[in-house]
Parts: sequence; structure tokens; C-alpha cells
Amino acid sequence: MDVDSRLDLILREPTEEVVEVEELREIFETNSKPRHYIGLEISGKLHLGSLILTGYKINDFIKAGVDCNVFLADWHTYINNKLNNNWEKIIEVSKYYGEAFKFYCPGIKIVLGSTLYDNYDDYWKNFMIFSKHMTLSRTLRALTIMGRTEKEKLDFSQLMYPSMQSADIKALDLDIVHAGMDQRKIHMLVREIFPKLGWKVPVSVHQHLLPGLNEPTKFALEGGTEEDYRISSKMSKTNPLSGISIHDDDSTIKNKISRAYCPIGVSENNPILEIIKYVIFHKFPQFQIERPSKYGGNIVYDDYKKLEYDYNQKNIHPKDLKDSVSIYLNKVIEPIRNHFGDLKILDEL
Repeated sequence: MDVDSRLDLILREPTEEVVEVEELREIFETNSKPRHYIGLEISGKLHLGSLILTGYKINDFIKAGVDCNVFLADWHTYINNKLNNNWEKIIEVSKYYGEAFKFYCPGIKIVLGSTLYDNYDDYWKNFMIFSKHMTLSRTLRALTIMGRTEKEKLDFSQLMYPSMQSADIKALDLDIVHAGMDQRKIHMLVREIFPKLGWKVPVSVHQHLLPGLNEPTKFALEGGTEEDYRISSKMSKTNPLSGISIHDDDSTIKNKISRAYCPIGVSENNPILEIIKYVIFHKFPQFQIERPSKYGGNIVYDDYKKLEYDYNQKNIHPKDLKDSVSIYLNKVIEPIRNHFGDLKILDEL
């Protein structure tokens, strides 16, 4: 595969940003198997955004000849108070995450945070070296969206999070770091500090964040940005009703989609339209809306822009759209759901 074809795979949706594209081109020109990672905290059930959309992008990297690694950040999970800080459960759920990504993204490698720290002798040395270039205010800015009140409640371990995430990147010797747009601040921190230390600076690839199914509300954040708003609205494992789990059955998918925010004639911030654009059209070449003949009969789209235009013109009713989305989503999720069956750990998530 030539360099331009490899670049096209990385740049296509759900990618929103590459920092920088020319650096990525140079990597492909000089490195036959560049090293990639995406890091994930371990918490609730995987969903449409965390496994499927992310998996689409990982599979693009694999097709482009990239050595792909999924970093399961068990210590970061503990620091961020996930799974009730229960270390045994964190380890157990990490096995579930690893199995899910190995099934959905054949060819990836799973790296567990605690294993990396045990086996990489210079990890904490590099953590300290990196941290010497961080002020407290810079550390707070690098943390994910939090209002002032929440930041005042942070424990000390949480202040270590940005430096740990950066030290992970150094320890894994990465050419490409991949994440949702919510991790952009950390990656920009790496690009700022790594050159000062003479460390290799990886290219950053940021993908779209799939929103939750609920009506979006402006995030109450002092000095909040559009980026903060998008992060606060993303599909979340902590709010099961706002997302589609990879374990949801057909009837559950239909029920959740039927209740989803989808105002007639409005495509902006519409989670149903986002699912069509980023999930369905990535998987299927066409999208068919089934409806009675008295309402115009079935209609098939092979282009998202045309569908969006018709929706804005109120040529498509939200109910017809939702009914069809449910059918396609079940096709996407069914193989994963069947793979896991009745996994015991799911009852505890």
C-alpha cells in the first residue's frame, strides 16, 4: 500500500484532527511498521463509542500497516475513582476490555498499565523528569473538563494523572498516539515538553466523540469552550440510558433509540444523525429507511449529506429514521453480543 493510501485510511472519519499530517506522512515514508497506541480507563460496559467507533479507527490503522496497541490504564482507573477503587474488579474488567478489543480489532496488542510499570525500569524516573517541566496550574489545565469546585476536591494522586499519561507515551516508544478529542490537552502537553527533553514526539490522531442519546445541554463550566461542551455531551458508560451498550439486545436498542433526542428537521447536535454518519455509513455502503407507501415508501441513501439535507427539509420523520437506525445498529452489535453471551462480570457493571 502506498503512502497516500495509508494516509487516507488514517484521515477518514471518525478522525477529526491529525497533529501534524506532514509528520505522519514522513513516518509512513520512513517506517514500515510505526507504533501506535490508544489508552483507555477501565470502567463500565463498552458501548457504541468506546468500542465500535474507536474500533473502526483502530482497524483503519491496522489496514495501514501500523503496529496497534490498546493500553488498559488500570492505575489511571484507580486514580480516577472508577469501579469503586476495587483493584480486583479493575483487573477482572480489564480482561473483559482486552477480550472485546481483540475480538473487534484482530491483530491488536493489549498492554496493561501495571505490567508496563513493573517491566519498564525508567518509568518513574521519566515521570519525575517530565513533571519537573509542569507547574500546578499547567497540570490543572491538562486535566479533563472540571469546574473549579471539582478541581478543589481533587486528591493528590489525580494531579499525577497528566504526567503519568505522558510517561506512558515515552515508555511505550510511540510514533502515533490516538484518542478521542477529549485527550487533546494531554497530547499537546506532550508535544510541548517532549522536545525539551530530547524525547521522540509522536503524531497525535484525534477522533470524533459520539454524543449520548439525551438532549444536549450546555455544560455549566466557568470559561467553558466548545470542546468542553462536546466532551461533556459524549456517550458515557456511567449513564447507560444515554448510550448503546455492545451487550444490548434488539428490544433494548429499539427502546433506547425510540427515546433518543431527534427533533424533526434539526440535524445539528442530533445523536441519531451522528450514529448514521459515524457508525452506520462506516459499516454499510447504503442506509435504507423503511416506511409505509402512503408516506413515500422506502428510501435508500448512499450519501450522508443527502440524507442530512432531506432531514433538515423535514422529508424524513424522526420515527422512521429511528426505526431504521435500530435495525442497522442491531446488525452492528449482534456479533459482539453473541461473542460474549452471558458474561458474569457484566452483572456487576
